[in-house]
Amino acid sequence: MKRFRTAAVPPLVALVVAVAVAVTAARAQAGGTPAAAHRAAEPAVRATRASADGWVWPTGTRVMVRPWEAPADDYAAGHRGLDVPAAIGATAVAVDDGTVAFAGAVAGRGVVTIDHGDGLVSTLDSVSPLVAAGDPVEQGDTVGTVSAGHCPPNAPCLHLGARLDGRYVDPAPYLPTPAWPILLPEAAWTG
Repeated sequence: MKRFRTAAVPPLVALVVAVAVAVTAARAQAGGTPAAAHRAAEPAVRATRASADGWVWPTGTRVMVRPWEAPADDYAAGHRGLDVPAAIGATAVAVDDGTVAFAGAVAGRGVVTIDHGDGLVSTLDSVSPLVAAGDPVEQGDTVGTVSAGHCPPNAPCLHLGARLDGRYVDPAPYLPTPAWPILLPEAAWTG
């Protein structure tokens, strides 16, 4: 097994590497599947599971326009998910295998919720659902199209939420690393 030197590595990177190593070991012991690793991992690791081959980005783009913002408590303000830019009408896909738990309107916005098993649930908001509750879906299957609602129409996005054992968690650790935007010099900005 390869050893990592963490002295020169930022603490967050060291934590992500440690979690990835723990998940890989759990997968090997539990039969090699993400669901088996999810069951075998310690609860603290389950909530922060880094995923090399877990979820896929729901719109194909790996850009995040608004990250998770943890609330102070269950009823406090926060951003219980992350937003990815997406054009109205763009395809939204299942981030992982599962069963559609809900597909319909919530507070006037279209939502698709997928139960991935073992207490893990993903939610896509705002979408026009193309699936119904009870439908089995596989990772990458189209489940809806992006609609206006969560983000303003002039800057549309898709909101991806995650719940683990009924509590909202940051979806980012379940996804491949986001792509970094290319920053242009101020003189090149046309906006």
